[in-house]
This record gives sequence, C-alpha cells and structure tokens, in this order.
Amino acid sequence: MLNFEQAATRGLAPDGGLYVPANWPTFGTNELRALVGKSYRETALEVLLRFSGDSIPADELGQIIDDAYKHFDHPDIAPLREIRPDVHMLELFHGPTLSFKDYALQFLGRVMDWSLKKNAQHLTVVGATSGDTGSAAISAVAGRDTIDLYMLHPFQRVSEMQRRQMTTNQNSNIFNYAIDGTFDDCQAIVKTIFNDHEVQRRHSLGAVNSINWGRISAQVVYYFYAALQLGAPDQSVRFAVPTGNFGNVFAAWTAARMGLPIADIIVCSNANDILTRFFETGEMKKHGVRQTVTPSMDIEVSSNFERFLFELFERDGTEVESLIQSLNQTGSFSVSNSKLLEAQSHFSACRVNDAETCQSIARHFEQTGDIIDPHSAVALSAVERLPDDSNVPTVVVATAHPAKFPETIEHTLGAQVPTPKQLREIIELPERYRCLSSDPDELKTLMLAA
Repeated sequence: MLNFEQAATRGLAPDGGLYVPANWPTFGTNELRALVGKSYRETALEVLLRFSGDSIPADELGQIIDDAYKHFDHPDIAPLREIRPDVHMLELFHGPTLSFKDYALQFLGRVMDWSLKKNAQHLTVVGATSGDTGSAAISAVAGRDTIDLYMLHPFQRVSEMQRRQMTTNQNSNIFNYAIDGTFDDCQAIVKTIFNDHEVQRRHSLGAVNSINWGRISAQVVYYFYAALQLGAPDQSVRFAVPTGNFGNVFAAWTAARMGLPIADIIVCSNANDILTRFFETGEMKKHGVRQTVTPSMDIEVSSNFERFLFELFERDGTEVESLIQSLNQTGSFSVSNSKLLEAQSHFSACRVNDAETCQSIARHFEQTGDIIDPHSAVALSAVERLPDDSNVPTVVVATAHPAKFPETIEHTLGAQVPTPKQLREIIELPERYRCLSSDPDELKTLMLAA
C-alpha cells in the first residue's frame, strides 16, 4: 500500500490499475460547519490533509497549496456566481491556462517537485490530453529540473488556442506530440508505455492525467468550497458537470462520499454520450468518437469510470478487470439492474448536441451579457432541462474560459471574445511539436533514445 506522496508521483499502479484511498476519509456535520467561511486555500488544506495524512507535513502542504494558487487571477480562486434564482456558476477558469485543470495540476506539479527534490529523484511524466490537461500540466512543470514531460494530443482535434498553449512552450523538459488519432488513441499509448518494461528500465514514470489520484484529490476541494457557500452541511447541493474522462465527476462523487451533502451529480455529455447511455441502460458500449465543438469531451473510454466501478462492485478488483477487458475486447459490457439502480442513486445524466450547446451559449449571452465556453454550456443546457426545484441550489461547473474556443464563440454569437493576456502572449510565438502515428512503438523509440 502506498502513501499519498507515492501515489501522486507514480500515477498508475504497476498492474495498470488506478489508485484509490484504502479508506475514504470523512467529515462529520460539525467538521463541515467548521469549514464554512474559510478561504479556498484554507479549505484545500483541510480537505487535502485528509488524503495526505502524515506523508506530507501539514506546514509544507500548506506552503505547496499557497504556492499553487498564488498566480490565479481572482481573489476567491474559484468564484461562485448566481446566474438565476438558485442556479450558480462555479468559475474554474481563473488559473494560468484558464481551465479547471489548473486547480489540480498547479498543486500536483508542486507535490511532485517537492517529493522528487526530497528524495533526489527524477521523473518522466507521460500524459494524454483532449485539450486542457496538456497546457495545465506544461504550465505546472515547465522548467523544473526534476521532471521531463511527454504530452500527447490528438492531431487537429483540439482548438487552435489549446494547441498553442502547449506547443509554444520552449522549455527543454517539455516534449509535445500530435498523434494521428483520437484522445482514446493517445490514452492507449500512455497506458502501453507505462506497462513497457524497456521504458520502465530507462525512465522512472509518472502521470498527470486524472488517472493520477493526486489530481482527483485536488479537484475535490472546489466541490467543498462551493457547497459550503450554499448552505452545506444543512443544505444539499446539486452539481452539473461537463465530462469526458469522468475525473471531474468522480471528484464530485468523492466529495459526497466524504460527507458533503450532494443531492445529485449530473453527468453532462456531448454527442460522445457513452456515459449517459450507461446511466440510462446499464450498458457501456463503444460507438466511435465523434468530433464536436466541445473537444475536451470527445472521449469514449473514460479512465476514471474504472474507479467508480471499483466502488460499485464493492472493491472487487477481479470483477472490474473483467468488465474493462470486455470493453477493450468486445467494445461493451453490461451491469445488472440492481447495480444500475445503485449507480443511478449517485448520478443522473444528460446528453447535449452541438446545436443545443451553441443555443445555450447564445441564450445565456442574451439573458446575462456573459459569454461562456462550449463545455460549460453543455452543463448549463442540462440544467435548463431540469424541473424547477427551489429547495436544492444547483451549480453549473464552468470548466474553461470562452477565449480558448474563439471559433465556436464567433460562429455562435457573431462576435469575438476579448483575448486574455495569457492567450495574447502566445499567439505569435513559434510552435514546437512532432507528429506521430498511433503506434506506441514510435513514442517508445523516442523515449529510449532520450
């Protein structure tokens, strides 16, 4: 069994599985009340101490947290804004790369660096991105002499601004690769590399995708922070979460498992609706990945769903492995009706197509004058379909700044989004990346030669 520090630096288990806590930490009602009114940093420290235990001294964990969020551009770090009666938007785009991935990766990068320096070690991080993880990870580890980062993105399947946020970084420890395929192909390469003994002998490997438990733990924080502002623990809250890889959704589930009163977690999908179909029918079945206006959600094999299955099947690793093998080999698996009902007790689900996404962007702009990105619009569209329930505050999890998707915004609104400084600075910079096929041996050859 590993401690938190070890799990955060290794990322993926030796057998290819994902780490979860041996025992779920919990907050009692009075402990939750003690968190009311605390700042984001203070909340983060209390939540993350429950996961880290004594593997990171409390004072050093506090310093890591303070350093992680010092460059965020809003004093609240993750501001919560009411957009209509009992509907709120949790703005998770105030970090260095303007996406929710910053909230976890700015923390995780510093935990890795702290651990590696303490133990005089070096780590080779291999990651896949559907858009935002790549830039957030690069921002977190660029220039650190303890880490080399190999980041894979699907060629021509991320927005131009998402690509430039990755490929304009010139630090010598950053290696960007565009893969001829989908995000799922990129993720498959990463898993193959992690299980390759030759690469393991040459490199000490780590992960920054949400397969890394350190990332999920840091994402749990903003669910606590938001719910406590809306009346928790005496008031339950509902969250609408746009998702592709199920990591942000699983972080919400984790918060509920820890005692936060969450009435419902809405799994919001785009046309790649494998998760929504599962929660409707109990069957997870591949249909192929479709390209949409929400590229960060263009995913079919949701890595973090494996963690939920582990809990759904009462931590029966053999049963979960059988289900995952069935998905990989036959393209589908099913669960019993009783398991489906149990899953539905935790989550509801909704699919939103491109037209509905753009309509939601336009409608929100007309009603408020604010522009939201297409991924956040998926969650908002799902909330707009809900029956009125004034007894339960609803939170739309806004995952990215709209300026990262200027083509969709301009097409939808006929107007350009003001470009933040972080993006203006990279528009004219030279790009540096290499195109590879979806054959893992190409990346393996490059890594063995490094």
